[in-house]
Amino acid sequence: MREKKLFLSSPTMHDKEMGFIQEAFDTNWVAPLGENVTKFEEELASYVGAGFGAALSSGTDAIFLALKLLGVQRGDIVFTTDLTFAATCNPIMYLGAVPVFLDSEEESWNMDPKVLRKAFDKYPKAKAVIVVNLYGTPAKLEEIRNICQEHHTPLIEDGAESLGAIYKGKQTGTFGDIGIFSFNGNKIITSSGGGMLVSDKEEYTKKAVFLATQAREPERHYEHKEVGYNFRMSNIVAGIGRGQLSYLDEHIQRKKGIYERYKQAFDSIWEIEMNPYLKDSKPNFWLSCMTIKEGCNVKPIDIMLALEEKNIESRPIWKPMHLQPVYKNKDFIKVTEKESIGGDIFCRGLCLPSDIKNTEEDMEEIIGVIKGFFS
Repeated sequence: MREKKLFLSSPTMHDKEMGFIQEAFDTNWVAPLGENVTKFEEELASYVGAGFGAALSSGTDAIFLALKLLGVQRGDIVFTTDLTFAATCNPIMYLGAVPVFLDSEEESWNMDPKVLRKAFDKYPKAKAVIVVNLYGTPAKLEEIRNICQEHHTPLIEDGAESLGAIYKGKQTGTFGDIGIFSFNGNKIITSSGGGMLVSDKEEYTKKAVFLATQAREPERHYEHKEVGYNFRMSNIVAGIGRGQLSYLDEHIQRKKGIYERYKQAFDSIWEIEMNPYLKDSKPNFWLSCMTIKEGCNVKPIDIMLALEEKNIESRPIWKPMHLQPVYKNKDFIKVTEKESIGGDIFCRGLCLPSDIKNTEEDMEEIIGVIKGFFS
């Protein structure tokens, strides 16, 4: 086994991050609030083309607050992507609302607009929609937004995995009423944790900041008229995020290179397909993924175990939410009576090592292990 582990997607630090951290120490602004928090909000909002940003302790908290800002309450129906990580839909449950899971379409692996229309036929009074850009690949965001507008239903765009990705010339995270991003340790840029809520409506970000700082009223004493939360990003974490943001474009280019390296290597292997993306989109290629065509004797677990033996990290595709035991009693909507698209992708797919620090020799080794199953 190799001594050096090859990770799926680990943090890549540079030199600017420490400068912002040191400045926070030198000025004694190590607690929540401080210039790094304010600047990170401004700089990220400017990068994606949103009006305003609110820096929070996680992307999950950002989704939770987005739902609250849109008035989601106990018993309300919220449509959301089925093929995603649980952090997308858990906040719906925090509020006592009811998630309804919508199947994917094959072109991008994201929410199928046809399924969204079918969902509105069944639940015309849905309170909100959460669409996910899976693995950094944009969904059909314009079409989904238009459907939501037809039904006067607000849209939350979960861009936790898609920071820097573009759809029809516009940055992801900015198509909905509210967008959210994550800076978890494995994301395309990281602040070690944390998230951001963005919107063109300043009242949303102001209210998010208010709720995230314990809903303290602007009084000399501590006055609270509603329940608040401790969801604010710290000045240290924001400093890391500011430094990372300046390298985002470089990270995207490196991630794209990894995807194209895999695609070229597997082009002659009919059993392998790389995760697709829409022609009018530019993914950030956060994770490169592959599926194995039906009828092949090789299974994703075979490849994952073989890589694991070489101390190389990979992982399964997200298990769809309608297949998760905790959500087994929630409604799931799909177009056909056949197996769900998301369920099929889960069964036949895996996420490949996509760490931008991997060398050409590392990539050759990974590709060699996978090719060995199809020779």
